This record gives sequence, C-alpha cells and structure tokens, in this order.
Amino acid sequence: MSHIISIANQKGGVAKTTTAHALAAGLHEQGKKVLLVDLDAQCNLTYIAGITKPKQTILEVLQGAEPTPVPCNVGDIIAGNSFIGNADLGTAGKEFRLKNVLGPIANNYDYIILDTPPSLSMLTLNALTFSDKVIIPTQADIFSLQGIQQLNNTIQAVRQTTNKDLETGGLLITRYSGNTILSKDLKIVMEKAAKELGIKLFNTVIREGIAVKEAAAKREDLFTYAPKSNAAQDYSSAIHEILKGDARK
Repeated sequence: MSHIISIANQKGGVAKTTTAHALAAGLHEQGKKVLLVDLDAQCNLTYIAGITKPKQTILEVLQGAEPTPVPCNVGDIIAGNSFIGNADLGTAGKEFRLKNVLGPIANNYDYIILDTPPSLSMLTLNALTFSDKVIIPTQADIFSLQGIQQLNNTIQAVRQTTNKDLETGGLLITRYSGNTILSKDLKIVMEKAAKELGIKLFNTVIREGIAVKEAAAKREDLFTYAPKSNAAQDYSSAIHEILKGDARK
C-alpha cells in the first residue's frame, strides 16, 4: 500500500520543495520506493532532482497520457511543466483528475510525494484529494501563521467534499534559527496555534544552513552532499517521525 503525501503551503519561501526532495531522499536511502510529482510551475523540484529535458511532464499526464515516471537522484519523478497552471482538468470531477491518472500506478511505490504550488489552486486541491496526508512546511514567523489558518480551512473543506480520510501530518518548522530570541518566541506562538487548530507539530525543527542551498545548486540530495549537516540530521529525524506514524496504522 502506498503512502501519498502532499507537501503544501500557499506561502512561498518556506522550503516546500527542499522538504519534498529531502523527504524523498531520506526515504529512498531507507530502501523505500519513492515517486516525486512536481505540480509547481516553477519546476524547482524537477531541477534539483537532476531532470533537464523530460520527455513527459505532469501536464501531459493530466491531459490523458499514460504516466511514465523516470529515474531521478532520489527515486522516480514525474517532471513539472511551466505551463501546468493552464492545464485543462475538465469540468465534472476535476478535483479528482490527479487521483484518476496516478491512481493506477500508486501501488508501484511505497511513498508518493507531491510538491504543490505556492497557492490554494485547483492543482493543490487535486493533490489533497489524492493524498493520505499533508505535511505543512512553515517558518516561525507571523505571516506563516496567517497562511496556516487558510490552508487548514482548505483541508477541512477537502475532508468534507473530496477526501474524508485526509490527515494532517503536521506542521514542520523550517529554516529555523534558534539563535534569535524572535524565532524562539514565534516557535512558542506556533506551538500554541497548532494546538488551537488541532494540528500536530513535528518535534523536529529544520535548522537553517548553507548546505541546503549548496546541495540544490549542485543538484544533489542533501544526504549525499552533506550528510552531517544540521539540515540533513533534522530531516532524518523528521522522516523517523513520519515512519513511526505510518507504522502505527
């Protein structure tokens, strides 16, 4: 049985793509068969996964082509497309388009990780409809709190309409600098907000570090490029939390 995870946050700059790639890398290292799906028109996940000239992208898949994932540096991937925002998802049942086209290959993988656009678009709704779980990368800042509330409202709406079994895997604080008083104070605020919304907060926080940007620039996964970096250790800990939660099911 495949575990399908959306990495979602309509706020940009919260390490959403980095998180998707790092989670896939860590799961791949543990022997899990992983499929990445790049739903973001910026195609950053496709780039850092090492794909330059894909023969097929998610746009063609959504338009009816049989999905043909290709190997990448952390498993398999269905590449992004800069025109994905213009995809014609049809009319009736358009929220189920992604589930309908990828569902037949889902059980070929232990984990499918969906990198969603930085917006609450129809593509994000498709991802949430297809997923078992959504993980929300977020920074410990005041603007992120507003975005979390909006996304939580969307998740609740999806549960009521297209995916009653969707779980909130948790808030994952990223790009964290424990050296600043403000970050520490906002982390406490984030913990309170998560409790009020009934959302799990990961015990792990992902510390800020140059290794993340360097690995992306070299198009390598974090665990290969800098396995002893703070970020690699933190993502490894976050993956342990995910696997522990999945094992309880």
